[in-house]
Amino acid sequence: MKRYGNLWQKIIPFENLYSAAKKAQKGKRYRDNVLDFNYNLATELFKIQQELTNKTYQPGQYRTFHLRDPKSRLISAAPYRDRVVHHALCNIIVPIFEKTFICDSYANREGYGTHRALRRFTDFLRTHTCILQCDIKKYFPSIDHQILKQLIRRKIKCQDTLWLIDKIIDNSNPQEPTIQYFPNDTLLTPIERKQGLPIGNLTSQFFANIYLNPLDHFIKEQLKCKAYVRYVDDFALFSSDPDYLKDCRQQIENFLISLRLKIHPVKSQLFSTNIGATFLGFRIFHHKIRVRNQNIHRGRRRLKQLQKDFAQGKINVSDVITSLNSWNAHLEHGDTWQLRQQIFTSLLFKRD
Repeated sequence: MKRYGNLWQKIIPFENLYSAAKKAQKGKRYRDNVLDFNYNLATELFKIQQELTNKTYQPGQYRTFHLRDPKSRLISAAPYRDRVVHHALCNIIVPIFEKTFICDSYANREGYGTHRALRRFTDFLRTHTCILQCDIKKYFPSIDHQILKQLIRRKIKCQDTLWLIDKIIDNSNPQEPTIQYFPNDTLLTPIERKQGLPIGNLTSQFFANIYLNPLDHFIKEQLKCKAYVRYVDDFALFSSDPDYLKDCRQQIENFLISLRLKIHPVKSQLFSTNIGATFLGFRIFHHKIRVRNQNIHRGRRRLKQLQKDFAQGKINVSDVITSLNSWNAHLEHGDTWQLRQQIFTSLLFKRD
């Protein structure tokens, strides 16, 4: 397996940091912290460059809050300058790992978004009679730092780059407590091993794909499953042989021990595709695709907030149009013509 060195001189140049800043501000350029950073953009970027060069860079403290979507999740927002560093790192290392990802891993990859995953899932559901749908139990809080670093070192040998990666991983703030035991663990093992990545970081999303990449290859190459889709920690195997999928579940559970992960005992189920399946906010059947009710309610709440922000002058017309086009494009992937007519024809945006 090829390992890559000499990456540091690609990460720290001003041009890469400037590109990272442009990406980090996307959709957030009018926020106070972004405006403050951009007011002295060159100075801020040179400061980051100097800190990285001298190895004095130290990530800042996370701002945390709970998001109910619909279940409660701890979201961690890194300081904006740290997000610039995350983008600068990912600009260089993402292409290295991208080559190792399978085609049916869809989350947080350019060109492999929600809608492409939904189409693939739908095709598999409509051509097979059974589905094994799984969810990793407390995935982000359970990611083991030592195992993650080992997986990254399979592809990267540049010590300076590994220093920055370790710095970001080690600075992860405490996540939701999760105590899980695996073979040969002592009573204290789950406490002694550092685990958990902050949801919200670009690097966390990318590292999460690296972490489950061995599972993807195991399912495709060892279990020989041709119909498989994964989106973050939600994955599904399709077949017309329920016994095969039942055996797959047992082998997946055994494999996940090596990653110190477990599938969710309730959310992971084997069932007939005739009854339909839920994936990425849609309910997919053989002949139609519906939007889940809770997603509709959530969308309506966001539209009300959008109207409120526009009325108070927090956003402009172009921001409104962008948001409406985005949600409409999402709904278009289901059989939602009447729903979209009902929602969008009744909207009214006006200033206070």
